[in-house]
Amino acid sequence: MTSLAASLELDIATEERLNRLAAARKRSAHGLMRDAIEQYVEREEASERFKDDALAAWAAYQATGEHITGDEADAWLERLEAGEDLAPPAPHK
Repeated sequence: MTSLAASLELDIATEERLNRLAAARKRSAHGLMRDAIEQYVEREEASERFKDDALAAWAAYQATGEHITGDEADAWLERLEAGEDLAPPAPHK
């Protein structure tokens, strides 16, 4: 794995908190920061994918008018929760 060195400025209080946490976890402050940044990037990428999927679904609905109702979705989800393995309901206009 290739890596890039980066510097990060923290206020004194945050740096002290980070160092206390690192000591309690028996890890380096650098390792905690790296993990936190990786988790943040993963979470934000997932958020972007969710937004993109929602916008694509909205565009498809506007173009076709096809949808399923809330009741249809709820009934399907209840069956999934009960252990049935079934396809989602077919969209309709």
